[in-house]
Amino acid sequence: MALIETRNIDKIYSLGDVEVNALKDVSVVIEKGEFIAIMGPSGSGKSTFMNVLGCLDRPTSGSYLLEGIDVAHRDRDELATIRNRKLGFVFQGFNLLSRTSAVENVELPMLYDGIAARERRQRASAALATVGLAGREDHHPNQLSGGQQQRVAIARALVNQAPIILADEPTGNLDTKTSIEIMELLVRLNEESRITVILVTHEKDIAEFSRRRIFFRDGVVVSDETVKQS
Repeated sequence: MALIETRNIDKIYSLGDVEVNALKDVSVVIEKGEFIAIMGPSGSGKSTFMNVLGCLDRPTSGSYLLEGIDVAHRDRDELATIRNRKLGFVFQGFNLLSRTSAVENVELPMLYDGIAARERRQRASAALATVGLAGREDHHPNQLSGGQQQRVAIARALVNQAPIILADEPTGNLDTKTSIEIMELLVRLNEESRITVILVTHEKDIAEFSRRRIFFRDGVVVSDETVKQS
């Protein structure tokens, strides 16, 4: 059974009297442990596809199977539970709470599951250690570099042991050296923990860290390439 399977996904947005077909008949299979870059020009559909995979948007038609369960048309509460337990999100802008410490930011996904405070703190501290931030638990975002803030965001994505990380332009606000460090961290997590990483990027050098590249144009998958490992 595939980890993710989309079958003939369409996504249509209505803008007044105009309909925009953001995704057209998209069928993709993703196996556990893959590292995939979703690529394409602005308006190609790559971000819409990521939103569907992240259960942040529903397809207009077609089906989306996550671990064999069709989640395309679940209600809002069910989708929120799926997002919290199955998906870890990493965004370009980090999305950290500015007045909250690193460890408290990482604890946030566990609050929704009612996990006891002591266990939350232990798991959050362990996740921060995994991304190289042991000893920075009490630092606030304004006390951390951009790369460190993104590491906090990755720790937050890991803390519920979700099998999938969805990363939307995760290096977009970082310099080249820090971008490489963040990508190397994602590669290590993918290789050591078998976490599936799905990355949206428009940067070819960032996509080179992936092992499979799916290209969108005008809402259609125009190529799907697996990269041979040396």
